Amino acid sequence: MVYNVTLIPGDGIGPEVVEATVSVLESTGLKFVWDRQETIGAAAVEEYGTPLPEMVLDSVRRNKVALKGPVTTPVGKGFKSVNVGLRQRLDLFANVRPCLTLPGIKTPFENVDLIIFRENTEGLYSGIENFDERLEIADTISRITRTGCRRIIEFAFDYARRTGRQKITLVHKANILKQAGAMFLDIGREVAARYPEIEVNDRIIDNMSMQLVMYPERYDCIVTTNLFGDILSDLCAGLVGGLGVVAGANIGSEYAIFEAVHGSAPDIAGQNKANPTALIRTGEMMLRHLGEHAIADVVASELVSVYQEGRTLTADVGGTSSTDEFAAYLSDRISSRVASLKA
Repeated sequence: MVYNVTLIPGDGIGPEVVEATVSVLESTGLKFVWDRQETIGAAAVEEYGTPLPEMVLDSVRRNKVALKGPVTTPVGKGFKSVNVGLRQRLDLFANVRPCLTLPGIKTPFENVDLIIFRENTEGLYSGIENFDERLEIADTISRITRTGCRRIIEFAFDYARRTGRQKITLVHKANILKQAGAMFLDIGREVAARYPEIEVNDRIIDNMSMQLVMYPERYDCIVTTNLFGDILSDLCAGLVGGLGVVAGANIGSEYAIFEAVHGSAPDIAGQNKANPTALIRTGEMMLRHLGEHAIADVVASELVSVYQEGRTLTADVGGTSSTDEFAAYLSDRISSRVASLKA
């Protein structure tokens, strides 16, 4: 089996963590054909007049699966987020963010194992904004649809059933957002009735934030709307060591993009210092999406072993190794493990 995958290196540290992840994935012995799309973001604006050229979208449509590094988004000015553009143009409605403890990383909690399911295409990120220059009033419309609520909730329940997860929490603000919040909650309860084996509860978003920093062990899968999910997924990443060690995926009915959730870190770009763990874990998610569960298990377990040893880690997690050294060591372990399984 040969897998055709769109490869988007991004900018900043993106090319470094992408190359590290490619080396890890290729060490599994699986065959990949990488359809490289190098020009995106600021570089694409200069060359094509848009941060998201059609050729990038066409590549994802052709291959169905993409692996993507971080792309810098200007703050408060400049072009709109490439990430949001990809999600909306390809209808990648489900943002999936596992937050799983790694050994050796000092955090306030142990054995955290959470998954955030975030609606990815609407809400406050729908792009419906107006500015009244005379009165200096900015309006942003949060558009929530019945279709959008239903499909992200059904996606979360299907995922939980398929992977043996036991509990789902619906997160909302129905006490204040009487229409949008109530619709999300009502659809959640309706869908839940079809999954009697899964325990279901609900939390108001502000209370959920408090609960997660006090009792994360009480929660399993969390499903919510776009802005709430954006905030909670970063909060949960903080419970396990930060954005540099958590995976992320954007999945739709036809296409899936697996991307690093951290920033482009231009201050350390090109210095071989970046930690590729987040994108390697994202690559593991991609393997599972492709149906390569046994190989994904090897990648996951060997990554945990490297962290347990603590000898070949990057500086951000207390080590002295470079990006390349970390990736090479992990790749060697994976190739040896795969060889032993085949023997």
